[in-house]
This record gives sequence, structure tokens and C-alpha cells, in this order.
Amino acid sequence: MAEEIVWRGSSSQWKNLGVFILCGLFCWLIVPIFIALARYLQTKCKIYELTTERLKITQGVFSKITDTLELYRVKDLETRQPFLHRFVGIENIQINTSDLSTPFVFVEAIPSSVGFGDKLRNQVEIIRTQKRVRELDIE
Repeated sequence: MAEEIVWRGSSSQWKNLGVFILCGLFCWLIVPIFIALARYLQTKCKIYELTTERLKITQGVFSKITDTLELYRVKDLETRQPFLHRFVGIENIQINTSDLSTPFVFVEAIPSSVGFGDKLRNQVEIIRTQKRVRELDIE
């Protein structure tokens, strides 16, 4: 079975609101304009791609780095929606994994309407069933 894209998107620019306001106040110094542009590009170029088997996070403006997480390694999901995020309809999702290189994956400022957490959880259950993998915690 071929791997299919379930969801693809990037973080909302709302997460940069504080930086944009500060840079707007000090734009007469010229340097803050470049700082705001850099933050905009960094956010725009960080792409989250949820497929039927993996979560891929690609980031970088000039050179790209792609981090891949196999979905059967996901242990737990935690959805966080701070007060200001609720007003603009975005949420953060922390993914706890059994992957040694990336024990935590933090997906920032994803629109709440997407339902990314539910889509991720459903794909994790499907892939675990297909691969016959179960999570075992030994303490």
C-alpha cells in the first residue's frame, strides 16, 4: 500500500505576533524589518506533513532539513491551547514518542479547525494495527 498524505500545512503566523509588533514599533531602525522577515520566512518554511505512515517536519529557508517520525512510535498526544491561541483558533500539539533521537515533537500554532490531533491519533492506531505493534512500558 502506497503512503498517502493525510494533512500538510505550516504553523500560523499568529505565533509571531509579539515579534511583529516589536519590529513594527522599532522599524525606523531598519534592522527589525529584517528580523520580522526572517521570522516570517522561518514559520512559512516549516512544513508539517502527516502521511499514513509518518510525520515529516521539513524546515529551513535556504537549506532544508527533514525530520521523520514513524507513527507507530507515538506514545501520547497532548493538545495545548493557551488563552490567546483560543481567540485566534490555533493550538499546539506535543507528541511524546519512543524514538530515542526525538522523544518530544512539538507542533506549533496549527489551526484548531484542522483537527490535527485527531487525525494523528487515528493514523497511529491504523498503522499500529497494520504493523501489529503495541506500546509496552517497562518501569
